[in-house]
Amino acid sequence: MSSTSAQQSLLSKPQLKLAFASIGVVFGDIGTSPIYTMREALKPVTGAGVDVASATYGVVSLLIWALILIVTLKYVIIIMRADNHGEGGILSEVVLVENLVGKKSGYILALGMIGAAFFFGDAMITPAISVLSAVEGLQVINADLFTPFILPLTLAILVGLFLIQFKGTDLVAKYFAPITFIWFLVLAALGLWHLSDNLSVFQALNPLYGINMLWRQPGLALLVTGGVFLAVTGGEALYADMGHLGKNPIRLAWLAVVFPGLALNYLGQGAFVMAHPEAVSNPFFLMTPSWALVPLVLLTTVVTVIASQAVITGAFSIGQQAIALGLIPRMNVTHTSETESGQIYVSQINWMVMFGVIMLVLVFRSSDGLASAYGIAVNVAMLVNTLLGIIYFWKAEHNKRWILVSALIFISLLEFTFLAANGLKIANGGYLPILIGLAIIMTMLIWRKGIRLLLAKLQRETLELKGVLESLERHPPARVAGAAVFMQTDNKFAPSALMHNLKHNRVLHDRLIFIAVKTMPQPRWEDDRVVVTQGPLGSWIVEARFGYMEQPDVRAALRACAAHGLEVDPRQASYFLGRRVIKTSAHAKMPLWQQRIFIMLANQSARAIDFFRIPPDRVVELGMQMSV
Repeated sequence: MSSTSAQQSLLSKPQLKLAFASIGVVFGDIGTSPIYTMREALKPVTGAGVDVASATYGVVSLLIWALILIVTLKYVIIIMRADNHGEGGILSEVVLVENLVGKKSGYILALGMIGAAFFFGDAMITPAISVLSAVEGLQVINADLFTPFILPLTLAILVGLFLIQFKGTDLVAKYFAPITFIWFLVLAALGLWHLSDNLSVFQALNPLYGINMLWRQPGLALLVTGGVFLAVTGGEALYADMGHLGKNPIRLAWLAVVFPGLALNYLGQGAFVMAHPEAVSNPFFLMTPSWALVPLVLLTTVVTVIASQAVITGAFSIGQQAIALGLIPRMNVTHTSETESGQIYVSQINWMVMFGVIMLVLVFRSSDGLASAYGIAVNVAMLVNTLLGIIYFWKAEHNKRWILVSALIFISLLEFTFLAANGLKIANGGYLPILIGLAIIMTMLIWRKGIRLLLAKLQRETLELKGVLESLERHPPARVAGAAVFMQTDNKFAPSALMHNLKHNRVLHDRLIFIAVKTMPQPRWEDDRVVVTQGPLGSWIVEARFGYMEQPDVRAALRACAAHGLEVDPRQASYFLGRRVIKTSAHAKMPLWQQRIFIMLANQSARAIDFFRIPPDRVVELGMQMSV
């Protein structure tokens, strides 16, 4: 393809529509950063007694170049090349790297668990700081009047946002892009309005100003860097939402709208602070003309809600992938849109994130306090993404791997520097996202360990399916008309429901179907949905394949069996499920406290009937007790 035709395809009408849509879906989080970033980056400067006007050159330089290096170079140019059949995000990257390595690697999965865990921490902090910082704009209008209402109003908005999640965003999502587009125009306009306050701010485009601050005042610069990092929070969304909108539309939106709007606003805030050093306490709202303050606060609140919605939806998506990869228990996934497969709702994750958000708002009570906690969770997730990217491009033997890997190593050093800066916030609240992340990681580890021990025990105590069927073929029990579908974890072993049915009912159906659901290393499985083989006693053994971003549907898998000679009506079959009641044991290979957590998680796990889309009125559940 020639460069001209490539340019035309990039600027085609469908691509432009997707680019416009991505402004509302992808860039809400990073787009709300100017509300508090400059304030937090300059706070250490005012505390150290350094001249604010002269330090602003270095701060603005660091802000602009953080956007260029972390977002533009890392995500837009490099990381978005690492797509798993069009999908991106931490866990998609884990699957991609594991496929490339050719085996399940413990350290790769561990990196994915760390990244996913801290992403959930980010999903709690982002709505809290975004909405709270927007509502705090009322204080600029009239501090005495509005200050008592800041927390109640923030909590009301956030609780309302989580309460409507189950309805999906189909009806209002069409307004996300226009509103967020207007937001970036407002950011650019505010910045342009104040550039004339001090045109020398353009000197900050020279990276030497930022480097000079880092070199001459390393202690102060490290504190400043913690605030600067807030400018790139939300950059992970470019990669995570790639599968919904495509890499080229996201790149186009960033380069044409989002980055110019952010850069102009930061330059304008810098020029305004140089001319009015006293405005350093809240430059974003103070730079706004008095007649525009109320409309701006309203617009800011709406945009922060949109940004929060995108982060919450991202948490649902990460949760769905984590379930498919066996990192967390099964949860009911509800699709809230008939046309968009990515719009889902996971109730357990929704309430968990809501509880975390409310707790954060009540504990820190201001966006100023939350800024101390913000950054660490995002920083860790970004760093994991970079490390996985280094492994991917090295193993892929990309024709530009030396350039790409070298660039990512350089960026990882920057991100480690940011992590050191964010580490200084630990005592002032930064410990909270770390505790949240560690708690989620511990939960994942206990769940995986418990499942591994449970499966090992079942395999030791369970007979092979082929042997059982051959034995029944020699000594057949009574048969009844109909089709019986037995759900399995592994088609090699006889399901407990089969053995219990024989023990108690002493009959078998005429048609025996054993089906195991397998999660494939692709987001959506487009090859044969099922692999069907015949076994002894006229049985059928089915392996149903689903991508890690798909919802397993046993009925759809059974219908797909018709092409392989197995015709069965999913609505008329009887489904036999084994229901395990797990008890603690003094002889288990897990400590008692881990057993209790695992049992609690297992009890909260979604029923197989709901998760695998099995007709509930056709199910027979047979229980058994066991320990891990």
